[in-house]
Amino acid sequence: MAIMSLSQTPPEAAAVKAVRQFNRFYTARIGALDPYLGSDMSLTDVRVLYELAHREKPVASEIGKALGLDAGYLSRILRRFDSAGWLARAPHPGDARQSLLALTEAGHAVFAPLQQKSRDEAAHLLAPLAAPDRQKVVDAMNTVQALLDPARVSAVRPATAVLRDPAPGDIGWVVQQHGETYAREYGWNSEFEALVAEIAAEYLRKFQPEWERCWIADLNGERVGAVFVVRKSPTTAQLRMLILTPQARGLGLGAKLTDECIAFARRKGYRKMVLWTNSCLSAARGIYAARGFKLTKSEPYEGFGQQLVGETWELKL
Repeated sequence: MAIMSLSQTPPEAAAVKAVRQFNRFYTARIGALDPYLGSDMSLTDVRVLYELAHREKPVASEIGKALGLDAGYLSRILRRFDSAGWLARAPHPGDARQSLLALTEAGHAVFAPLQQKSRDEAAHLLAPLAAPDRQKVVDAMNTVQALLDPARVSAVRPATAVLRDPAPGDIGWVVQQHGETYAREYGWNSEFEALVAEIAAEYLRKFQPEWERCWIADLNGERVGAVFVVRKSPTTAQLRMLILTPQARGLGLGAKLTDECIAFARRKGYRKMVLWTNSCLSAARGIYAARGFKLTKSEPYEGFGQQLVGETWELKL
């Protein structure tokens, strides 16, 4: 089985309410509703100052894109900064319509205490927490960023995926992820989780280390994926239980896990690799097809509370 398709289902009303509630809590907690950082500037003004201080001679459109600001609104902010003597402009060597922007010495003098106050307030926010709880807050923030804007996070902090052997608890995690993910994204019932649990239990009980393998994928220290190779016969290996969490999708990790399975099967002298999946799992099917797997059997069936089409794919090694 494989799960690789992105969900486009509308969010639940309770989830929307929770996001709005958190926004109200956090903006009040960090003082974003007050004159920002005790200055007479808005949060947006300070964010523009930050971008000017930390970018190497940007153009206005670059800052506008980074902050999601309307060009006219940003232009008015920059004019104010210009009038205050905080902004220097230089001709763009490749585009006469744009100027290269930079903070003047006066601009840096205005921004520096604001930046230090922002650091102090963040430290004050975390100070009452014990070290493990501080890390929980940081991890939760990283998770929010990674889930809501994975492209930006990976550009700023490239994700490092590590494939490793399973440790105690990992196989249970695989079962949990299958049950939760397929229920959430495809509406499958508990029959599917029971099936995965049976497959996982059989793997543990009958594990043949010379012929079988499991990889657990960690991303920034967190479990995000798994895949298994089991011995179907002396000449045939079976790829099973490929799974990725939502934050791990789009990084090529599903392809990497599949490639590891194929390479392992070839090293062990298997002549063929087979797998069983469902027609609705389009992303996984794309990975298999790109690696030479051929669809050899397709059969409609009723299972897991749904009308499905099961598929058998094979790859000659």
